[in-house]
Amino acid sequence: MTALPRGETPGPSAEDTEEGGLTAAGTPAADDSADVSGDVSREDSGADGAPDNDAEADSDDAEAESPGPEAAGAAEGTEETAAGTEGAGEAKPELSEAQAELAAQRELRERIEKRKAEKEGPIPAGTKLSGTAADLLAAVRAVESGEKAGAAFYDAPASPPAPSRAAQPTTPAPARPRAPEPSRSAQGASPEATAAAQAVLAEGGAPEALARPAAETLGEQAADVLREDPWQLLAVPGVRPEQADGFARALLGAGCGPDDERRTAALVGWLLERAALQGHTALDASAVRTALAERAVTDPDAAVEHAVAEGVVLLFEEGMDPTGSAAPAEPDEDDQAEQPGESAGEDADDAQQPGPVLLGLDRYALAEESLADGLARLLNACEKGADWSQAASAAPSPSAAELIRTAATGGLVVHSGGETARAEPAALIAAANGLGLRAVGAAHSVDGRRRLAEAVGDPLSAVTLSGLLSGTEGPGRDEEGALALDLLVVLDAPQLDVETAAILVESLADGTRLVLSGDPGVLGSAGAGRVFADVLASRACPQVVSRTPDPGPIGELVSGIGIGELSQVEAPGREVVIVPVRDAGEAVHRTVQLVADSVPRAIGVPSADTQVITVGHGGAAGTRALNTALKQRLNPGPGRFAGFDPGDRVVHVPAPGRTVPGSVVSADAEGLHLDCAGTPVVVPQDRVESSVRHGWALSAHQAAGMRWPAVVVVLPGDAAQGLSRPWVYTAFSRGERHLSVVHGVDQALPRAVAEIPAQERTTRLRPLLEALPTPDASS
Repeated sequence: MTALPRGETPGPSAEDTEEGGLTAAGTPAADDSADVSGDVSREDSGADGAPDNDAEADSDDAEAESPGPEAAGAAEGTEETAAGTEGAGEAKPELSEAQAELAAQRELRERIEKRKAEKEGPIPAGTKLSGTAADLLAAVRAVESGEKAGAAFYDAPASPPAPSRAAQPTTPAPARPRAPEPSRSAQGASPEATAAAQAVLAEGGAPEALARPAAETLGEQAADVLREDPWQLLAVPGVRPEQADGFARALLGAGCGPDDERRTAALVGWLLERAALQGHTALDASAVRTALAERAVTDPDAAVEHAVAEGVVLLFEEGMDPTGSAAPAEPDEDDQAEQPGESAGEDADDAQQPGPVLLGLDRYALAEESLADGLARLLNACEKGADWSQAASAAPSPSAAELIRTAATGGLVVHSGGETARAEPAALIAAANGLGLRAVGAAHSVDGRRRLAEAVGDPLSAVTLSGLLSGTEGPGRDEEGALALDLLVVLDAPQLDVETAAILVESLADGTRLVLSGDPGVLGSAGAGRVFADVLASRACPQVVSRTPDPGPIGELVSGIGIGELSQVEAPGREVVIVPVRDAGEAVHRTVQLVADSVPRAIGVPSADTQVITVGHGGAAGTRALNTALKQRLNPGPGRFAGFDPGDRVVHVPAPGRTVPGSVVSADAEGLHLDCAGTPVVVPQDRVESSVRHGWALSAHQAAGMRWPAVVVVLPGDAAQGLSRPWVYTAFSRGERHLSVVHGVDQALPRAVAEIPAQERTTRLRPLLEALPTPDASS
């Protein structure tokens, strides 16, 4: 029977034993002290086994309550993974990082269309569409280019024009102190629009607290939109169909029913948005029809057709050729001669079966098609005759040498490996800089940027991805708006969602080399898409697999998990320890003891460098419960600043999908003042509740891309259904020197590692890449 590895604890002190600390074989000693579960029992009991994506878990938490600003899910629904934060360079005084990022996104979307329009013989995005769907896609693009007003369409209210951004300097500036930056907030709505929306919401019996998120989501005409189509309330994150139905009945009376076309169209869009929280960029049409039937829609087929006709979603038929033709190839004479019952005829019939019909939101469809087109451009535009053999011969390892040689002759390269393998892209960056090229590595988090800078030996060669795109870090942009780079290495590439990846690729000029590097075993992105996995599976570009294993007991343990095996490992230095528990209350109690007492004393890692990771946010041993207990022990206080006190360990969510660790400094009329890895951040008072939470305990999605000297992974019995191989792999690999496992799931853990692989995501990027022309041998 497979068992967790047990680290040995030679000669535990009496103090360890008395306080339930780490003992021989990692088993806690008996402890009669009071259980702390009562202190945290007020937490919600939501789904204890969190789904694969924490975004979905938070969405479920939000749906358990009446919709309000905290239920909108703007922060909790998307704070799963750690992404980059404010950079070392000084931002332009007139634009915050958030404004610059939003402006950059709009600029780059315009560049996407301009680039495609200028190419000879283009393969237009959306060629797999036909009829009405193709016309709708053209209409969507007309809205994005400004040719038509978005308010004329179902769910695309007109947006204010983006502020212009001047070109950034092309030479990197040294890091210098920065003024405190305001937190990124949602697109603001005027007080008049908010007040008007509040009046309509009150008339329909909806919480007035929804007024601001509704105005931000639906635009300045939110009140008119809601009065005309009450189900547009579903566009506000966190609102459930039952709540939108009640709002519609209050406004429309007997005139509304389950088959109202406004309701069915809004439901289709809501299903696709909800699927995006789980990582899907599209859904099978049959799955959408089934879900509509479960929501009392009597004719799901008609509902889907209406949603496509209204432009709520786009329709794609997979298996069509790149020109959009769905007609199967004409059978040859031999095929025609076969009898219907013969196998050859049956194979021919099978080959002519149409592929699945997918439904997708235009934003993800455009992003995937733009990304595929951009990757093909990079793959074919670089100089393939470069000779970097001398740099490769000086590489620190054979895998690093292989990566350098491959990048020399390929515009797009995929590199995969564990934590130790990060030294290989670092060697590539150093080699490219030594050749006089402009090379930079972009990490997912500030911690990843720090580790990369140490590996390269040059702080200016490492940035966060968010800082690079917003212009607050890195070399800036050239006169054409492209990043002033010859080589970009993206680490933690599995955390790339499709929209960020599309913007990134469109930011690279022809001839720039792009290397996507990451560990295929970790959890995927918090946002929609599976960019790294799709590029790997498509085999559209050269791939380099590292042969450098992660060292030590933790590395051995994690390597086994990656292939579906949870094996015992020798841990003579107590690198890996198991702490069995009976229930969630004991799990919380043992976790606090480990962080506050046992790990600092027995391992030598202070509490500030120890991170707790658990399956979900809700439940008796979720992040909320653990953070409450850890605060009581490590930084007790009244929580006078919206539940926070100076010194509290927190995570800040400046934008969906980005989690930035920090600590509370103070609070005043401006808001909550944080220190995020040396960068001062001010979170406005009205954004604190939705974008800041305590950070002693994180989910595995939030922890992805970061590492700590010691990690305590908490697995209470009710967390079993949230476990999977990627979750265990991610959580267990976050510790550099020590891993403690608070274990109460019995055989659910080895079963999850052996039998529950990554959750499948429905995306279109892989077939789009597979349809690209095969690169020649020199690539």
